[in-house]
Amino acid sequence: MFRMWGKLFKDNRLIKDIVICKDQPDTRTHKVFQALDEICYEFDLGKPLWLDATVAEFKRHAKVRFTQDNFIEHIDFDYLEIHVIEED
Repeated sequence: MFRMWGKLFKDNRLIKDIVICKDQPDTRTHKVFQALDEICYEFDLGKPLWLDATVAEFKRHAKVRFTQDNFIEHIDFDYLEIHVIEED
């Protein structure tokens, strides 16, 4: 089971969250991108850009924050955080 937690924060407060579960056999990278796509769909967001610093942070901690720098359009929250909470 692969589970990813997506959270939207504004003014240091959690305003929305969702947990995405993936059961199918696939690579970790595919599961991460599929889960991020579902999170963005549920929150009605454009897909964030993976900058070099974003990739490095995610590799180190299995957790990353996407700020305005990662989005093409304007966002009305401070950041989107994703966190892998379970891997098989």
